Amino acid sequence: MVTVLAAAAIGYILGSVPSGVWLGRLFKGIDVREHGSKSIGATNVFRVLGAKLAVAVLTLDIAKGFAAAYLGSLVDLGDTLLTQNQLAMVGGLAAILGHLFPVFARFRGGKGVATGAGMLLFLAPLEVSFACIVFAAVLALTGYVSLSSIVGTFFFSLSILLERYLFGYPLGDEMVALAIAILLLILYTHRANIERLIRGKENKLGSKPSVADSSPEQRRADKNDDEQK
Repeated sequence: MVTVLAAAAIGYILGSVPSGVWLGRLFKGIDVREHGSKSIGATNVFRVLGAKLAVAVLTLDIAKGFAAAYLGSLVDLGDTLLTQNQLAMVGGLAAILGHLFPVFARFRGGKGVATGAGMLLFLAPLEVSFACIVFAAVLALTGYVSLSSIVGTFFFSLSILLERYLFGYPLGDEMVALAIAILLLILYTHRANIERLIRGKENKLGSKPSVADSSPEQRRADKNDDEQK
């Protein structure tokens, strides 16, 4: 039990690192939670602070998910029957929870896509690589990050299910459960985006002005969007 708690604690602490908040404050003197969609993720950072910081945030968010899974797999205090992969899942899921509710950012976090991708990159690198290609293709065709995240996650989950039940790959039940849980989580955290997509009100990547150019009317519109979440 202590091993599981240790893996979860490591993952949660890593996931709680609010790279979007810290980098925004460090380089621009701006708290991204006060602008745009108010999210600390790379998409909002891109819209508010620009591409360079967005790439840095995306990289760090993926890295903390990967690191949480990797370090979780190494924890072994001799009191658990969980495998290394299962402990990696514990660490990775805790990192996603930390990203959603970061203790270092007053529990106001992002949607967990990049951190989840980092965890899955450790557990299923081939499937995640193809899911990233699907993500990029949908983004190039539509410009919607939210839709790309949902479709990419669906592709990943479907891949796991097909490998297990159609092609007979020796994937454990926990991997199947994880694939389904990740999909449900992404659908939940993107529920407001799904509603806006249906209404044709979702913002495309790069469609919002920077903080410097943001008008009071735009900021009020952003606030109204967030109140619908």
